[in-house]
Amino acid sequence: MTRLWTAADAAAATGGSTLTEWAATGVSIDTRNLAAGDLFIALRGPNHDGHDFVATALQRGAAAAMVDREMPEAPMPAPLLRVADTRAGLAALGTAGRNRGRARIVAVTGSVGKTGTKEALRLALASSGPTYASAGGLNNHWGAPLSLACLPPDACYGVFELGMNHPGEIAGLTRLAKPHIAVITTVEPVHLGFFPSIEAIADAKAEIFLGLEPGGVAVLNRDNLHYSRLAAAAKCAGAVEILGFGAHPESTARLVDCVLDSRGSTVEATVCGTAIRFLMPVPGRHWVMNALAALAAAQAAGAAVDHAAEALAELQALPGRGRRHQLAWAGGTLTLIDESYNASPPSMRAALAVLAATEPAAGARRVAVLGDMLELGDASERLHRELAEPVAAAEVDRLFLIGEAIAALDEVLPEGKRGGLWRSPEEAMPALLHFLEPGDVVTIKGSRGVRVSRVVELLRAQSARPERSRPET
Repeated sequence: MTRLWTAADAAAATGGSTLTEWAATGVSIDTRNLAAGDLFIALRGPNHDGHDFVATALQRGAAAAMVDREMPEAPMPAPLLRVADTRAGLAALGTAGRNRGRARIVAVTGSVGKTGTKEALRLALASSGPTYASAGGLNNHWGAPLSLACLPPDACYGVFELGMNHPGEIAGLTRLAKPHIAVITTVEPVHLGFFPSIEAIADAKAEIFLGLEPGGVAVLNRDNLHYSRLAAAAKCAGAVEILGFGAHPESTARLVDCVLDSRGSTVEATVCGTAIRFLMPVPGRHWVMNALAALAAAQAAGAAVDHAAEALAELQALPGRGRRHQLAWAGGTLTLIDESYNASPPSMRAALAVLAATEPAAGARRVAVLGDMLELGDASERLHRELAEPVAAAEVDRLFLIGEAIAALDEVLPEGKRGGLWRSPEEAMPALLHFLEPGDVVTIKGSRGVRVSRVVELLRAQSARPERSRPET
């Protein structure tokens, strides 16, 4: 593998010192996903101190470890990079990683669709040159500098996701990333419990423009109600161009038509007036919007948009974000749509729309397992209650609800659609297992704090058991 950091390079970047020669091919802050050859950075978190895992990291093949205290328990001479503070060292390494290459940098934020748009951009830009994108949802004060530290020096493009749930967080991250192109997917009532209004959320997302490089470009959802507010903020921060995406007639990447079904979408669009047609192998109009944002950003980055659109045919739904599983079930099959990564009002509506487009087998049912949408503040009861409309539009046959706030939805459901309300996934499972039949389609969606991903795990485990006439209850 290509060397990412030598001992001398890392020491120079962080102002640290090392007594041995080593070369790292990656960077990690967690021994659970550390790969051989990584530089392990010993961070202190709320529950653990990474210094306690340095020996484990080295045993698992880490090239070296960044530390900020003596390590008498480490085997000597250990390949240690000694710095004043490992968190500052990670930020410095990220800054150096960002600055040493010539990659065009795209930063992505938004209330929903960040990771999907980032993955679409990974494919779109890779059609024009070597591209690096941050892994998974690494988008916070640790994840963003870690991703920047992993940017290969010879990359032509770098794509980084920036997340937040409080004001001021994106400002610090974007000044590290220093993007040439800043994308805001949309602004919606997500994390509303930490903000006085949706306008305040828009302002927090607009912090991404504060790190724009001179000559930077903003890519904005032209259909969003807060487009004008975001555009004004981009101009104020020095953006020289604003590209819109969406169905709005003034969009740079404009949706002309799309045919949606349970397998994906056929999309007709124009980008800077040029007509393109492409396939999206993941279902849902929200994925079409992610693709348009990616094409607008690819245009701004100087990539070949026609090749970028063709590359989107390789896009796959991510675990917890729409990935489908066909499960063996009581002599037949069950379609499981895993949307369990997180939940908010717009993402709930999108997941229900995909469920609506998915036809169950003859005589089978559409089933939804929904958990609380967290961090909605005083609007929580109203926003949960308002889910009744997309539930009805999706023609969901039965709902199984998990949590406390979701009780507001249960109160307004027709009696025949109520599958039950439980405090935990484990409590809901017996009734769910008893209800599900071969041919059913079931969607799992809820905020991470409600652990609805546990339902996905238990259903898949049930499917893996030796076949029975009916799942155990």
